[in-house]
This record gives sequence, C-alpha cells and structure tokens, in this order.
Amino acid sequence: MKKLMILTLVITSALAGCTTMKSGTIGTGGLSQLSGTWELNYISGPRIAFNGLYPGKKPTIKFEITEKKFSGNTSCNSYSGALVADDTNINFTSPFAMTKMACPGEGESTFLEMLKKVGTYAVTSDTTLNFMMGDIAIMRFSKK
Repeated sequence: MKKLMILTLVITSALAGCTTMKSGTIGTGGLSQLSGTWELNYISGPRIAFNGLYPGKKPTIKFEITEKKFSGNTSCNSYSGALVADDTNINFTSPFAMTKMACPGEGESTFLEMLKKVGTYAVTSDTTLNFMMGDIAIMRFSKK
C-alpha cells in the first residue's frame, strides 16, 4: 500500500511538472513579441556614423507572425520574405524579394550585410528589438 501511494505521488508530481513547463512556454514572449513594425536605430560595423548612413530615412522591418513573413525598407528599397524564426533564433540567409532602385551611399549594403549575420534576437521591454550575432547585439530597432 505504501509503495502504491509513493508511486501515485511520483506520477502526479511528474504530470504536474510537465503541465507547468508546458503552460510556461505559452504566452506573450518569444516569437509573438516580434509582431509589428520596427525602425533601426543602431548598427555595428561601419566606420560611418549612423546618421551618415541613413540621413533621410531609417531602415524598417515588419513582422507578420501569423502569415510567417517579414517586409520592410532598407532606407531605399523595399524587401519581403518568408519568416524563419522561433522564440530566440532568426535567419535572414534565405533569398527574399527586393526592389532594385539605385541607392546612394553605403546604408543599404551595410543593412543587408548585417541582416545576413543575425542568428538570434531578443526583445526587451516590448519596445527594443536586438538582433544578435553570438552574444553581441549587431542591430537594434525601436518599436514604431
């Protein structure tokens, strides 16, 4: 009888633990936080000041989570593609569609080059999106 009681307690605890873990992963975090339009306010790498790269218009990116797509503007050309992401990882290496207007300066090429290096992301305080390469933020966006 004592063994049966202990077995029942162990099974109940295990099931309760699984249920707690499962409900903890569902909610407003992760991928759902990407939803909406974001405007670039920092990019690492270039020797040119941010405002010099994007004097007139800053790049934007819009995520449509339910449709699994993204779109935006490089500050010159529009782009769109299929969203390849989960709660922490994101990938922009798959080809995506883009208009082909001639663009002055290095802003667009810098933006596209850094976008391809992104491997993970983090949303902080629901208003800041960091694109990361390893553990270093290489691009930062503000919610628009």
